[in-house]
Amino acid sequence: MKLLAFDLSTRRGTIALANEKVILGARDWPNDRRSSAPFFEALDEIIREHGAPETIVVGLGPGSYTGTRIAIAAAIGLEVTTGAGLAGISSLCAISDENDFCVIGDAKRASFFFAKISGGLLKRDPELFSADEMNKRISSITTIPIYTSDELPQFASVKLRFPSAKLLCLRARTFPQNLARAPLAPLYLREPHITRPRSGQK
Repeated sequence: MKLLAFDLSTRRGTIALANEKVILGARDWPNDRRSSAPFFEALDEIIREHGAPETIVVGLGPGSYTGTRIAIAAAIGLEVTTGAGLAGISSLCAISDENDFCVIGDAKRASFFFAKISGGLLKRDPELFSADEMNKRISSITTIPIYTSDELPQFASVKLRFPSAKLLCLRARTFPQNLARAPLAPLYLREPHITRPRSGQK
């Protein structure tokens, strides 16, 4: 069974197509969030070279809302046209092939998120910290690595890494029971903000 995985949650896009044994094809590229053209070019190339997938797995973030929504929309379109199954998993699980590691990132509004991957899975929601709180949290971790996909020079000990579609394939094969199923939605660090019309406006 062919499995197609992709992630657009960070500034590096990634896509891979695998069968039960090997990665058939993969692409990574600088993910300019102002244009999704490189993603759709890579998607078209992968499918033309290796055929349509039976399963599609999308990285759900947390990260770029725009990128993740584009990825989900593309996956839904492929689901309709190919009849493939659709699933999602946190992008953080695909940053390393290690079983246990931590990930931090920029959560905006002068805050940062902290997440722990245990046994290859994100088992609890990321926590939000201030810069001072994050430094204390980082200094308390001495036995497992800490990664980020953001430029965070204030946390000098943290290593820069990006999600890998190859690892999304691996996680999906290893933990099929833990995949999110349709309808898919981005993993938000905060509740989505909805602007309501003022009283009397239509």
